Amino acid sequence: MINLMRSLLLALCFLGAVTFVTAEERICRYCEEGRSHLLPLGLDLQGKFHYAPDRQVDVKHIKLDVTPDFDKRTVRGSVSITAQPIAKPVELLHLDAKDITVKKVTCDQATVKDFVSTRESLQILFAQPVQIDTEFTVVIEYAAQPNAGLYFRTPAMGYPETDTHIWTQGETHEARHWFPCFDYPNERSSTEVICHVPQDMTVLSNGVKKGESIDASGLKAVRWYHEKPHANYLICLVAGHLEGLKKRHRNVPLGFYTQPSLAKYAANSFRDTPDIMAFFEEEIGVEYPWPKYDQVTILDFTAGGMENTTLTTLTDGTIFAEATENIRTTRGLDAHELAHQWFGDYVTCKDWSHLWLNEGFATYYTHLYEGHKFGRDAMLYGLYRDASGRILTQGKDKKPIVYNGYKNPMEQFDYRSYPKGSWVLHMLRSQLGEDLYRQCIKSYLEKHALTSVVSDDLRQVIEQHSGRPMDRFFDQWLYHARHPDLKISYKWMPQQNLAKVNIKQTQTLDDDVLQFHFPTKLRFIADGMSVDHPINVTKVEEDFYVPLDKQPTIVRFDPEYSVLANVSFDKPNGMLKKQLENNSDMVGRLLACKLLETRKTHEAVELLTNALKNDAFYGVRIAAATALAKHESDEALQVLADNWTTQTDARVRSAVVEKLTNRYRDETPALIQSVLENEQNPAILANAIRGLGRFHGQDTHQALLKFLNTKSFRNELTVAAMSAIRQLDDDKLQPAVFKALRENAKQFRSRDYGRALETLAHTSRRLKDRSEVRQFLSEHLDHPKSSIQAAAVQALGTLGDPKAITVLEAVSQSENERISRPAQQAVSKLREAKPTTPKEILELRKEIAEVKKESDKLKTELKTLRERVEAK
Repeated sequence: MINLMRSLLLALCFLGAVTFVTAEERICRYCEEGRSHLLPLGLDLQGKFHYAPDRQVDVKHIKLDVTPDFDKRTVRGSVSITAQPIAKPVELLHLDAKDITVKKVTCDQATVKDFVSTRESLQILFAQPVQIDTEFTVVIEYAAQPNAGLYFRTPAMGYPETDTHIWTQGETHEARHWFPCFDYPNERSSTEVICHVPQDMTVLSNGVKKGESIDASGLKAVRWYHEKPHANYLICLVAGHLEGLKKRHRNVPLGFYTQPSLAKYAANSFRDTPDIMAFFEEEIGVEYPWPKYDQVTILDFTAGGMENTTLTTLTDGTIFAEATENIRTTRGLDAHELAHQWFGDYVTCKDWSHLWLNEGFATYYTHLYEGHKFGRDAMLYGLYRDASGRILTQGKDKKPIVYNGYKNPMEQFDYRSYPKGSWVLHMLRSQLGEDLYRQCIKSYLEKHALTSVVSDDLRQVIEQHSGRPMDRFFDQWLYHARHPDLKISYKWMPQQNLAKVNIKQTQTLDDDVLQFHFPTKLRFIADGMSVDHPINVTKVEEDFYVPLDKQPTIVRFDPEYSVLANVSFDKPNGMLKKQLENNSDMVGRLLACKLLETRKTHEAVELLTNALKNDAFYGVRIAAATALAKHESDEALQVLADNWTTQTDARVRSAVVEKLTNRYRDETPALIQSVLENEQNPAILANAIRGLGRFHGQDTHQALLKFLNTKSFRNELTVAAMSAIRQLDDDKLQPAVFKALRENAKQFRSRDYGRALETLAHTSRRLKDRSEVRQFLSEHLDHPKSSIQAAAVQALGTLGDPKAITVLEAVSQSENERISRPAQQAVSKLREAKPTTPKEILELRKEIAEVKKESDKLKTELKTLRERVEAK
């Protein structure tokens, strides 16, 4: 007891010391899909602004030697951190360590007087301060059962035994869950990873494989070494049963690894990597900066991909079958993650407020590769889709791209850092010209290679090479919010032979949103002759007069598509017809289709029909199909029905089928049946199956029952049938849904299985006796996959059985907020539907539950501290 009290007092002293040193330095930690809220010491939740922490030491090298236990889902081992004090001697060293049991700490150049490991950190107290000129190595022996950072995929969790694997995720602050470290992107070091696994497993990590041997316990020890310094969150370890494909680009080895169950499809996702790397080297002007590049799929990955240095982890959803033609591709994900090897890994954002320097670059260079492979229209189409679908739809969001007022850094991973950041680069490239832009980016990378950067570092490089002051550009696009909203009108003045164009900025101006200044062009076309007139938009409202030889038949604002803006420019049908006929202006044709959406006339249908049938670019044909569907007239929908079979591009054919099946018409069931009988592409079949959800009848039931039991790649057709049944909401189909879930659970991907549980609950909610379904769903509350636990919780809420309240109340006390929050919501939903207890009692229960939760937390912390003290 005396030892325990001593340790408690020492911990309080350390906490005070660390708070004094770092209270204003530490920021919110990573919160992956609501798994947990990880709050650092001294964090003020009400505080607005977050900055990179001070660096006590310069970390030179990190060496990890770990052994995962696949049965217990734990990891044990040691981490050796070599570092040197920066500004002053270090007596108390602070490391991030989340729920890690530290067994021993030693140091080669100093005596470790004591250490305290809390749930959030590890404090190491030296007997004497380590001096500035002294390089030292601390060795920490530890064990952990990570809730984040290191993830297991094992048979006990419902995965095939032959696909067993582990993987790590560092971004934003997850590394601390599986080893003590300085867990922030403004610190870089070389790294070394040694992992001990069963002999039939493969181990992948950063850098170069240095060798493998059999250790004393009979496990295979594999050693990887990464020489160049990189950020802590980019350290990665993947180990398990994997099969690989190999290629090369120049002298760079390329590897693509998948689980054995997916191996026969792997080549589809790997085919473009060498060409992407070659293009990036040419476009960027800097050779691939690392010794190799591997990619590996992860079952139920938490995102699309993660750009760990030399080792990208990818969702298993990246694997696709050839039968989907060009609908499914991993080219974009492949290019995005590979671009990060330069933008994000070679040069890394200093803190998460400058995340666009990672994600905006990766997004834009993906578009550039599309342009390289398929032509400029493909690049512009990607930018158009980003603008129209992801940026301009954000309403009145007042957050700028560079923003440190977040509560959690994951808030930065949204449209601002990705597509809007990409658009900022596109505008820079458009204004500077391609050659000067390339020169600037090459210099930016070379100057800041292997360092952490902020946005101003890029601005300074551009100013140095261009001679242009870039303050206004960065201020309005990066440090302030939104984009210009433009209302444009055109008038022909025949007596003067002048075209008058009025441009008005209509966005609300305030401290967050500025009046924008930008250069662009006006283009006038008459009789095939084009006149470009450069303009600078500098006022809230401005008239531009352009002398022309004759009245134009086409007037285009920003014809090169170089400005991110929400443009309202109304034009007569005659001008839109000419715009649709202009084969050199793909974006102009897209905009014409968009304007024709609301013109529900026969003339508009004719123009869109011609575009659907004849336009050379698939994206314009999709836009025409979308516009026709929004007309919702029999004439327009019949055009779609007559043309779905004539579309040779599967992307267009899929869009037409989707638009048709989303509309309720008497003719639609017959059309769907025709698709189901004649179409071979499973992605298009899935669209048609989902369309059945709008139509009741015996034929619909029979079709859905058929596809509930049809084998397909990744169970795609069954999943589509489940979606249709959910929409159809017919109790008669409930037994078939229940049977499919009980008999074929292993055929579903986790996300799809969770949605199927919701379908079961929805089709069961009107049953008089819901006990069997309630029991089935309740069994999933103990499922080893947290995503399925969460789905079961939500499904119990949908089921609407008050008898589920008790079990949901127990789940609502979970520390995993991804589970507890929906459980609380489900309980509230059930009680509102059928109040069974007086309000005062409910409030008292709630208060008691909160007290119990705090009490349990304190007990756990005291128990953990006692165990760690006794372990010393």
